[in-house]
Amino acid sequence: MEIINWSSILESLLFAAGDEGLTLKQIAEVLEVDELKASEIIEELIREYERNKQRGVTIVQLAGTFQLATKKENAVYLKKLVDSPNTSTLSQAALETLAIIAYKQPITRAEIEEIRGVKTERPLHTLVSKVLIKEVGRAEGTGRAILYGTTKEFLDYFGLKSLKELPQLPEKAEEEYVQEEVDLFFEKFQETLES
Repeated sequence: MEIINWSSILESLLFAAGDEGLTLKQIAEVLEVDELKASEIIEELIREYERNKQRGVTIVQLAGTFQLATKKENAVYLKKLVDSPNTSTLSQAALETLAIIAYKQPITRAEIEEIRGVKTERPLHTLVSKVLIKEVGRAEGTGRAILYGTTKEFLDYFGLKSLKELPQLPEKAEEEYVQEEVDLFFEKFQETLES
């Protein structure tokens, strides 16, 4: 008889779910067990994390979902990571993604990728972790894709009172002129980030 390592499977599921977390019902469905058994598996993993002081993560329940979270005892080190100068600059890909979101919000990842022509999963993750963008809803239709928009922190970071203060994009222009404007816009973003 095969022994199933439920804790390992649940840990993987919670890691993959990220900030969205998983409800008890979702966990039960994926594990193909009833909710009582799923609850027991969750409680056992929580106890494992509490017993093992060497672990840096724990499980929290927020808004009806279970999520992996860092332990409070490590907060001072996490703050250092977030505040470190090496993590304060944005890559060109993140800047491009941020500009697209700022002008086209609300917008899905697929729409951003269509405009950029490349994958945007990593830049989106970076922008969410820096709280410059957030999930603002779900698109209608199949899959109900996440819609992204800028945050109040985005406005604060760039010294804007509202999105109306963003530079206007030309409606009809030569492609070369548009590229120059885009390059200038990214340079201004980068200067703002570095100052």
